[in-house]
Amino acid sequence: MSDSLLEKIREIRQYLHTNPELSGKEYKTTEFIKKFLTEHNIKILPFNLKTGVIAEIGEGEKIVALRADIDALPINEMTDYPYKSQNDGVMHACGHDFHTASLLGAAKVLKEREKELKGRVRLIFQPAEEINAGAREVIASGALEEVSAIAGIHNKPDLPLGTIGIKSGPLMAAVDRFEVKINGTGTHAAAPQNGNDPIVTASQIVTSIQSIVSRYVSPADMAIISVTRISGGNTWNVIPESVEMEGTMRTFKKSVQERIKKLFAQVVKNYTEAFEQKYEILWGDSHPFVDNDEMLAKLIREEVSAFADVKVPEMTTGGEDFSFYQGKVPGLFAFIGTGCPYEWHNPAFQIKDEALYFSINYYIAAVDVMLKK
Repeated sequence: MSDSLLEKIREIRQYLHTNPELSGKEYKTTEFIKKFLTEHNIKILPFNLKTGVIAEIGEGEKIVALRADIDALPINEMTDYPYKSQNDGVMHACGHDFHTASLLGAAKVLKEREKELKGRVRLIFQPAEEINAGAREVIASGALEEVSAIAGIHNKPDLPLGTIGIKSGPLMAAVDRFEVKINGTGTHAAAPQNGNDPIVTASQIVTSIQSIVSRYVSPADMAIISVTRISGGNTWNVIPESVEMEGTMRTFKKSVQERIKKLFAQVVKNYTEAFEQKYEILWGDSHPFVDNDEMLAKLIREEVSAFADVKVPEMTTGGEDFSFYQGKVPGLFAFIGTGCPYEWHNPAFQIKDEALYFSINYYIAAVDVMLKK
């Protein structure tokens, strides 16, 4: 890979960082990607996506895929970079600009080597990862049909620059979102005996559900339940009629996920019935855990070790909708070390452009392995 290409991709990464777009609204980003692909004679496929791009390089029956997400976050950037976001309240605070630029760089190299490829490489520039919609939109469009394997990346600030994290099996958590509504009876705060206080019930539930993980889940099975919002009432001297709670659950096994949901519902039911109140539990949009194919992990690790320091990363309770692709075909999701001080979704988040060398080469190495596998 030439220095001139790396410099070009660095400029692209910074342009994308300056012009972030929210999930499902990546219109200019989509047009920018299409323009780059067209300029390099890379075929764009006519899949029906509102935003995002599917393209293809090579010929033959076998198809493998590379994926990068393209959306940004509703965060106000707090850096002093000359290429900081120009869209108020929108920022590439999870590094999807880095992922997109990396795949464009890999596409350029693969196009130059097109005649050497032993099959086709499908390029998936996926929208709406941050709202857990994009991967399912891509799958619904038919873009994953006939694909035999897929590879993706995510930057990892706490891994040193020059490091690539590859792990077989579970890597990122299954994500579930819950909402609970508790209905009691409102009354004056000075006369609680005349009502049925849902705040007390909600408080009991919040503390009790923490015992689900500590007492009913094996220490070997990582799991988390976090309540992130409680709302009820609108003044200081009235006990409200209802309380709403919201939060998330993270797991790495289907059996653990199902057990926690069952116990969670039992705790809510028991407390509300004990206090003669009503309840409603809503489980929102969810996605499975990232589960890396063992053979792909082994073979790609061997290939990548020629140019990077390969580590086995710890599992993270963050979620990724790349897992939906892995529910259809074998896949490998790798971490690209960037050695930066701020984690994902931080307004001071940053990426070292030197990491592009490793992410682009990872994509190319993954193609070599997947087409041979």
